[in-house]
Amino acid sequence: MTSTDSDDQGHGSSPAGRREQALRAAVKQGMIGPEEPVAGLLDVAGIRQSAAALRAAFTEVVAPGTPVLHAFAVKAAPLVPVLRLLADEGLGCEVASPGELALARAAGLSPDRTVLDSPAKTPAELREALSLGIAVNADNPQELARLDEFMASTTTDSPLGLRINPQIGGGAIDALSTATATSKFGVALLDEGARDWVVRAYLNRPWLTMLHSHAGSQGVPLELMAAGVRETYELAEEINAAAGRRQIRTLDIGGGLPVSFTSDEPPAFREYAQLLRRTAPVMLDGRYGLVTEFGRSLLAKNGLVLARVEYAKTAGGRPIAVTHAGAQLATRTVFAPDSWPLRVEAYDAEGRRKPGPDVAQDVAGPCCFAGDLVAVNRQLPLLEAGDLTALLDTGAYYFTNHFAYNSLPRPAVYGYAPDPAAPGGVRFSLARPQQTVEEIVAESGEGQRDALTGLR
Repeated sequence: MTSTDSDDQGHGSSPAGRREQALRAAVKQGMIGPEEPVAGLLDVAGIRQSAAALRAAFTEVVAPGTPVLHAFAVKAAPLVPVLRLLADEGLGCEVASPGELALARAAGLSPDRTVLDSPAKTPAELREALSLGIAVNADNPQELARLDEFMASTTTDSPLGLRINPQIGGGAIDALSTATATSKFGVALLDEGARDWVVRAYLNRPWLTMLHSHAGSQGVPLELMAAGVRETYELAEEINAAAGRRQIRTLDIGGGLPVSFTSDEPPAFREYAQLLRRTAPVMLDGRYGLVTEFGRSLLAKNGLVLARVEYAKTAGGRPIAVTHAGAQLATRTVFAPDSWPLRVEAYDAEGRRKPGPDVAQDVAGPCCFAGDLVAVNRQLPLLEAGDLTALLDTGAYYFTNHFAYNSLPRPAVYGYAPDPAAPGGVRFSLARPQQTVEEIVAESGEGQRDALTGLR
């Protein structure tokens, strides 16, 4: 039994059991069908359990009374109801754009529960953050110079810090490795003169009280993540020793905990926290407040994309199931399948698992290019028109990060929870409606229809 299974007491089933029940109930209640052929489903109980597992993992390793802010990385699931749910579980938000900040505010997140990180903050973004009292991590010397100008004429409650890149190396996915020698993020700590510059930057700015690093992401081993945290902690100790006081009071250690896309194994929050205790034990003794920025690991396992098979055909002797979930939702999987493989499950039109035998087949999306495939030569029960496919582990970075190819609409997103009184034993709540054709037309310049014809 996994830790997630053992935590299911009172929810009536394991995460996989809740998922299977929700699939059948979604069909029964009309969440999926010919008129709404694709939908995102979120396991509310699973999200709550993930948040609880994260909190418990760090409570176990930090000294009592240590301030810890778990700031959810909004980019992983930019939905106001999701942020509101996580806030209800005691989490804050890490934002990286004006849009994400607006989402956090709409969800009711207070400034002291919000952290702004971005490699390209504009002066307007910085002014807004300082006026609200939101924590800000500057990315580079030029941004720090902007903060110098603002701090000369502004009074703010914002905790301020600097992001450093410990340059400890990358993981299995180059595009997501944030702590390589040439990463675009933060001040490259091993570059000539950089460490001394960082120390001086803090000594010259008593208002810099945070230090930030983010070394983790999908494909990065836990040991490498912990090494990045240790480098950050050691730099903070060096700065505080040079200052002769505890100038740095908060360490933002980022997030990036990897997720298994091959099984229902839950994210290793406790394993990572225990590794941090072994790697940098003094960091956890209460002398520093902590900020984390986990995203994918909180949501991925708690969501799925459910899509209807519109047609079943063959080409070159291989069966192809043409569904309504492709590159517009599973963008990373379609364009980088080796890095982002997804589990695909086959169901009949009633939401029941299809029986075998398994047949090698492709599962295609609706986009008009040949490579729009979420699975190639995959062994599955033979899919037929009207059947359903489920793309598992897609609660983060999939149906909430839409790729508007072919002007396909963003799908509806529903949260679900067990409810014996509801049809199929599951109650659904609409978190985001399906985008309408009228909305697509409006945001594509309908109001400016003649804007170009008058130019000569």
